[in-house]
Amino acid sequence: MNIEIPARDGDGYLLDMNDWTPEIGRAMAEADGFDMTEERWEQLLKAREYFEEHATVPPIRKFAKYIGIDKKVLFKQWMTGPMKPISKYGGMPKPTGCV
Repeated sequence: MNIEIPARDGDGYLLDMNDWTPEIGRAMAEADGFDMTEERWEQLLKAREYFEEHATVPPIRKFAKYIGIDKKVLFKQWMTGPMKPISKYGGMPKPTGCV
């Protein structure tokens, strides 16, 4: 992908959330060497939907319930705390609390 990635902070989050587009999100993941599968991408879009409705990144419990997937499955799919990469590549703020 030859997309210019906007400025990011030391943890890789966009400095300006308004810079996010799906293409930028995918380019960020690619630049970081993160495998963004279609299943992960769909979950990321659901998290953005939640964020737009509630103006906050959902905690993992609420997010798992929101999309109807057991949180243990989410941890396995993402191989880490899922809300960190979801919020990073989804152009959302850094999550707080249990992610």
